[in-house]
Amino acid sequence: MLKIGIIREDKIPIDKRSPLTPEQCQKMAKHFEVEVKVQESDVRVFRPEEYTQHGIEIVGNINDCDILLGVKEVPNENLIPEKTYFFFSHTIKEQEYNRELLRTILEKKIKLVDYECLLDPKSKQRIVAFGRFAGIVGAYNTIWTFGLRYNLFNIRRAHECFDLADMKTEFDKVKLPAIKIAITGGGRVAKGAMEIMYGMDILQVTPHEFLTERFDRPVFAQLSSHTYHKKKDGTLFNRREFYENPELYEGDFLKYTKVADILIAGAYWDPRSPVLFSREDAMQPEFKTRIIGDITCDIEGSIPSTKRPATVDEPVYDYDPTTDSIEPEFSEESNITVMAVDNLPCELPRDASESFGQEMLDNVLPHLLGDDKYDVIKNATIAENGKLTERFSYLQDFVDGK
Repeated sequence: MLKIGIIREDKIPIDKRSPLTPEQCQKMAKHFEVEVKVQESDVRVFRPEEYTQHGIEIVGNINDCDILLGVKEVPNENLIPEKTYFFFSHTIKEQEYNRELLRTILEKKIKLVDYECLLDPKSKQRIVAFGRFAGIVGAYNTIWTFGLRYNLFNIRRAHECFDLADMKTEFDKVKLPAIKIAITGGGRVAKGAMEIMYGMDILQVTPHEFLTERFDRPVFAQLSSHTYHKKKDGTLFNRREFYENPELYEGDFLKYTKVADILIAGAYWDPRSPVLFSREDAMQPEFKTRIIGDITCDIEGSIPSTKRPATVDEPVYDYDPTTDSIEPEFSEESNITVMAVDNLPCELPRDASESFGQEMLDNVLPHLLGDDKYDVIKNATIAENGKLTERFSYLQDFVDGK
């Protein structure tokens, strides 16, 4: 019988999430007729007895398992040779900090399947992700930041709440003035952020109304790519063309920074695309935005104030555009306060794990434990038998250090 192991999350900072909940492990074992083992952990949000109550064995090591499911990158020294691993490897964009991880995977002849590359065969959209909870926690943290910066209210942090339902009990404490909040993106992250806006009774308005009208209550607008990019040659915006050839476009975001008090950034950014604004833009008198929740957390990316990732323990810092430097949070009124935690979903590990695990059951395991006739697993496999797969052969120069 095939053995599947849920590995302990050993990466620092700690992550309490699991790719499957105890109940989902039981469902997987029963429905797909596999044996499931869970590696003991002191940090996982689910207690050992929650697994054993569902008939799942807790073990010290998972060396005898065939397939190993995790969430974050596995430390190099913990990787077991010649196993099949599923986790977010953060290597496909040639991330420098994970070069040694990919080298070790190849040396140990590990089969690596990256969750980020698991796509629906028809739509080519991702079939498993934590994006919704990144948006939920990111937007909540951003509102928390606003409350502290202006001494208006103090709500519990997301990680201090038992789960999402508990966190929602804090919404009534939020008393916002008539501010404007801009949210970029149209995917899971942006939709998660919008859940918080709706939950806090913040009115949604159109981008045009956001720019041109005054309101006596807090409002937000969801901004899609076409609302803040324009074609360099003056012709109309074309969505497909923009994503395929973003260098043909220029940014048109500054009109929003003149009216937005808060920016919540949830849009995917291609390095070939225009930035939202520059350091010089942020120094102009008409630049109004003073709080940025950068859920994308692209360092030195589309938002110049995102100079480094923040942490769950220290979620915000100030950015001084005049010196292009980081300062302590809330230290100067002219600074921009940045919330840029790069592992937001782990602040609500119970709900995030449940949502992710359901997508695993529905969208991934049927391919993994079936015949994979649509090559869903194959196309997400980065390495196998000590070599990069053909689809990811472009990473060879990266592995070689070229």
